[in-house]
Amino acid sequence: MNVPDDPRFRREMASAYRSGWHFIDLVTAVPHRGESLMVTLFGEPILVRREDDEEIRAYRCLRRPRGAPQPIRCAIRYGMIFVNLDQRDHQLIEAETITATPRSA
Repeated sequence: MNVPDDPRFRREMASAYRSGWHFIDLVTAVPHRGESLMVTLFGEPILVRREDDEEIRAYRCLRRPRGAPQPIRCAIRYGMIFVNLDQRDHQLIEAETITATPRSA
């Protein structure tokens, strides 16, 4: 299958795939404190690191002021590391008011 060379199509596909959880590697890839693993996911460099408290955390390594990496959601399931790049999952969502009358009425 050939992927169309359409920027809009590529943006939509990236948006659709970013909103899910993605397998990075096994936990055994970073066995000791201070060790890290650098991977590229959808063109973005991701740093997975085992911190001093033995927790595994993931960071998006973008050019930001002072070079600070941005933390992203990271989950460990069955000895596998998963990350989620969707920004909406990183913010608190306020409850929306839903009306019974549709907007088109």
